[in-house]
Amino acid sequence: MDQTKILKRQPCEIFSRIVGYLRPISQWNDGKQQEFEQRKTYIIGKK
Repeated sequence: MDQTKILKRQPCEIFSRIVGYLRPISQWNDGKQQEFEQRKTYIIGKK
């Protein structure tokens, strides 16, 4: 890889639905943020 090439990264803001509308997770209270970290993703309809 070329050492002169500098990669710049930008933080990604995650939005999720809480009480019916989308908000950035960073604006949630501490309890809801911890709850979000414990959530699991399920795929429905695949065997």
